[in-house]
Amino acid sequence: MFKAVPVHINFLLVVGVVMAEIKVLIEGYAKQVKGGWIASSTVTLIKSNGKNIIVDPGCNRKKLFEVLKKEKLSVSDIDFVILTHAHADHTLLCGIFDKARVLNAVEIYDNDRQVEYGNFVPDTDVEIIQTPGHCVEHCSVLISTEKGTVVVAGDVFWWVESEKQIVDVEKVDDAHPLETNMVELIKSRKKIIAVAEFIIPGHGKMFKAQKKVCQG
Repeated sequence: MFKAVPVHINFLLVVGVVMAEIKVLIEGYAKQVKGGWIASSTVTLIKSNGKNIIVDPGCNRKKLFEVLKKEKLSVSDIDFVILTHAHADHTLLCGIFDKARVLNAVEIYDNDRQVEYGNFVPDTDVEIIQTPGHCVEHCSVLISTEKGTVVVAGDVFWWVESEKQIVDVEKVDDAHPLETNMVELIKSRKKIIAVAEFIIPGHGKMFKAQKKVCQG
């Protein structure tokens, strides 16, 4: 295990002649309170090949509208929304993006039209990888950049506000015990660390991957 060192970088990826950008719009947070949680996911914006992509819009409406305004984007400017998994703290605001197609681990929705798709967001180099464990349908988003590969990991990695951000592939995830498969989750954590230079967690700060964590 290691202490995750937060990084704050905007990444650029050359897609043809178009420069793509990755930016954390909202850093995810999670705080356990009596009877429940105060939590909303990390919200990530990817601009690739002329397409605007939101990964996990979260559930904090006020913050989301504030950051979109700061980016000079309206909800109608978003072409795709990727949902890493179905938990409401990651998905609740999905419906505000009236013109976006919505992707989960295996399907793409265009209004009521539902079809399976390949491993890439259409017309981009943004890749979807399967990362089950936190829940069975979990996926993550992989982007190769000039500074290294970035993985938007959803809740494969996440921390509550009171925790030190220590990366331990065997850390027990007990937030949803009826859904979580720890064997699969450990595999998914190792898979992400093996391919990523930088990891954006579902709740917490972006950090640099340490390959020694997944060795053995």
